[in-house]
Amino acid sequence: MQEQNFQNHSKYVLGYHVITSVLLLGALITAIIYTVKNGSEQAVLAITLLLTIAALLGVFWYTRVFALRAQDRAIRAEENLRYFVLTGKLLPSNLRMGQIIALRFAPNEELIALVERAATEALSAKEIKQAIQNWKPDYHRA
Repeated sequence: MQEQNFQNHSKYVLGYHVITSVLLLGALITAIIYTVKNGSEQAVLAITLLLTIAALLGVFWYTRVFALRAQDRAIRAEENLRYFVLTGKLLPSNLRMGQIIALRFAPNEELIALVERAATEALSAKEIKQAIQNWKPDYHRA
């Protein structure tokens, strides 16, 4: 497995992010064309086709969103615990979820200083990731 770093830490699943989204987009375009051309003649079929594609798009979207929200909660709990073990305090309450997610890539030696900088300087997630000197990989992402 390739060593994880700032440049390659994003996770894309070809079958989900590319193939499935392209197939759904193609199905939606086809359904719209079909509805425009045949809508008055076969209205029930055209509307059913559009509603089915809309439902599939919803499932596609929320499948990813629900997994990411559950992962975000786990990351927040893990990072809060890690910070508590290192400092005896909880993470600052002004940290945004994106900042906490970015901090998970910081090793223990860099975490405390980065948390302080993120809280006081309102660093973006990208700025936090770029400030990490020794990347701590996370290969268990959804």
